[in-house]
Amino acid sequence: MYQSRFVEVTHDISVEVNPTYLQEESNPVGGKHIFAYFISIQNMGDRPVTLLRRYWEIKDNRGGAHQIEGEGVIGRTPTIVPDSEHSYNSFCMLKTYRGSMVGYYRMETTDGEMLRVRIPHFLLVSPLLN
Repeated sequence: MYQSRFVEVTHDISVEVNPTYLQEESNPVGGKHIFAYFISIQNMGDRPVTLLRRYWEIKDNRGGAHQIEGEGVIGRTPTIVPDSEHSYNSFCMLKTYRGSMVGYYRMETTDGEMLRVRIPHFLLVSPLLN
């Protein structure tokens, strides 16, 4: 059974990912498979954290891989106070029906500690495979 919810907790920061296949945006014959992913980052600690950078490794089913690194998420560097969360969504395109993503965020606490917060490894799977 395909798992559609992926969670990882690092330094009292929970990252939950829910990917989905966008069939209406995809063109399987042309090798274009679009996947959206919805992310919720929850601060379960006792210090505010600011998300400064992101790093992704995206792989397709044929062994193709590429990395994405940059400032913040979707143009923002949110500060997440204790007992709150920041949610956003984005997308990626694969040439195959199946792939995966994994990564991490660089975050800084209000007292200057730098944290590496893991993003769970998650699968991108087209329902067209069933």
